[in-house]
Amino acid sequence: MYYRPGNRMTPVVKGLIIANVIVWILQIYFAKIGFNLEEYGALWTFQTGNFKVWQLVTHMFMHDTGNPEMGNIDIMHILFNMIALFIFGHHLEDRWGSKRFLEFYMICGLGAAAAELIIGQAYAVVGASGAIMGLMAAFAYLFPNTEMFIGFIPFPIKMKYIAIGTILIDLFGGLDSSNNDHIAHWAHLGGALVGLVLVIYSNRTNRKTFY
Repeated sequence: MYYRPGNRMTPVVKGLIIANVIVWILQIYFAKIGFNLEEYGALWTFQTGNFKVWQLVTHMFMHDTGNPEMGNIDIMHILFNMIALFIFGHHLEDRWGSKRFLEFYMICGLGAAAAELIIGQAYAVVGASGAIMGLMAAFAYLFPNTEMFIGFIPFPIKMKYIAIGTILIDLFGGLDSSNNDHIAHWAHLGGALVGLVLVIYSNRTNRKTFY
C-alpha cells in the first residue's frame, strides 16, 4: 500500500491547523511591535521559574517564528508540523470521530508537556510536535505496513520503520548532553509514548474514549 494524501480535510484537523496558523501570525505581529507572546504562552520548564499552568495547552498552538522584528521569519517549523498533522490526523479522525480524535490529540500534547517539564532542561518550548508525535505513533500502530515517501529518499518506507527511526533519533538527541539543537526531544518522546499507550489500551479494551 502506498500512501498518497487525499484532499479531504476533516473538521478537527482543519480547526487545529487554522488555530495554529492564526496564533503563529499573531506571534509575528506582536513580535514586530515589541511584545513577545512566547513569554506567556510557551511552555517554560520549572528551572526557569516562569512556568504557568495554562502553558500546558498554549504551547501546543505556538511555533518558532524566527526573528520577525529583524525581518527574518521562520516558516519551516509550523509548515512541517501542519503537514504531519494533516497526514496522520485526518486518517485517525476518520477512524475515531472528531470528539475522540480531539481528546487523543490534547492528551498526547499534555503528555509531551509533562515529559519536557520532568526531564527537559531550562528553556521554553513551543510547537505542536509532541501531540503530532502521538498521532504518528498511533498511525504506525494501526497502519504499520502503510508505505510512505520521506523527503528525498527515492523509495517508500513502511510506517512502522519510520516511527521507530524517528523515536530513536529523538531518544539519542535527548540523551546527548552536548546536543544544542534546540529541539524538545523529550516532549516528542513523551507525546509518542502517551499516544502509543492510549491506542494500545483503547484497542485491547474496546473503549470508546481515551480517558
